[in-house]
Amino acid sequence: MSLRSKHKKTIQKIFENPIRSDVQWSSVESLLLALGGEISQGRESRVSVALQGVRAVFHRPHPGNVMDKGALVSLRRFLENANCNPSE
Repeated sequence: MSLRSKHKKTIQKIFENPIRSDVQWSSVESLLLALGGEISQGRESRVSVALQGVRAVFHRPHPGNVMDKGALVSLRRFLENANCNPSE
């Protein structure tokens, strides 16, 4: 993967163990776009993401911008299924 340093830091945070509690949704959204993902707004806080032929629906965090740990686990699984693991 050829990513800017900002995006590299974000994907490393996503895959860190133990799971972090400080990953910003805006950074994730920027990363997904940099990876070539397509993002479309669904109803209310739902966001549909397509990347490398893999689709997922996430909930935009509110009222803040920080993703919870469960959402981060789902995002990690989505990125792995789309072959976007930082160790590859």
